[in-house]
Amino acid sequence: MRISIVIRTLNEAKHLPELLSGIESQQYDGARIDTVVVDSGSTDGTQDIALRFGCELSHIRREDFSFGRSLNQGCEAATGDILVIASGHCVPTDEHWLRRLCEPVAAGEVGYSYGRQMGGPDSRFSECRIFEKYYPVRSQVPQQGFFCNNANAALSRAAWQAHRFDEELTGLEDMHLAMRLCAAGGKVGYVADACVYHFHAESWAQIQRRFEREALALQKIMPQIQVGRRDTLRYVATSIWHDLRHAARIGRASRLLDEIVR
Repeated sequence: MRISIVIRTLNEAKHLPELLSGIESQQYDGARIDTVVVDSGSTDGTQDIALRFGCELSHIRREDFSFGRSLNQGCEAATGDILVIASGHCVPTDEHWLRRLCEPVAAGEVGYSYGRQMGGPDSRFSECRIFEKYYPVRSQVPQQGFFCNNANAALSRAAWQAHRFDEELTGLEDMHLAMRLCAAGGKVGYVADACVYHFHAESWAQIQRRFEREALALQKIMPQIQVGRRDTLRYVATSIWHDLRHAARIGRASRLLDEIVR
């Protein structure tokens, strides 16, 4: 069985060496593994790192970039029967990550799997709480619904060829493909033991833009979802309250108040 790992990058020199070293350390008997890096114009040495680790390097212009287009380009360059997608700032937590992530796809249990994500020591408190909510400690293979995330995911080549990633969406290309896969009778699975550390080093403005991109994408994917002003206020207040209560239990509420509200 051949597995191709597709990594999108833009100035990922900080964590890419640790990710690629983690890929080299994976234990997966009988699997042939190669890595494709799709870079959209890095200027920090990311491309040199990819070449040093023996990756196939594919280029996409920034003006042509979309999340879906870069992934489709990487999948086209890849040769694997299973296509593993990893963020350039995610690092496997152990040497069994790849095998555990791919096994449900290889066994035909699902067409698309995704693994657990955890924050690092410098991750923002509320982001770690989001990881805990959406990536619990218990697997569900297959799962109900089509939620998934391409920071740490695997799909069969057949599933990708049948549905491909939407190249016009501003985000959530993973959920959009999974939604179409499920509508066609396919399945998605969550593998808690296939875990990565997900490192975000974003400014508040970058965080805002990320959520705006995903909100715009969600409007296209699920136009039936309507959130009014009252619901918005309720969601914000509830989220702040729950995070502050959790921070208070560990004696950090006052220090984290501003960060949690932001």
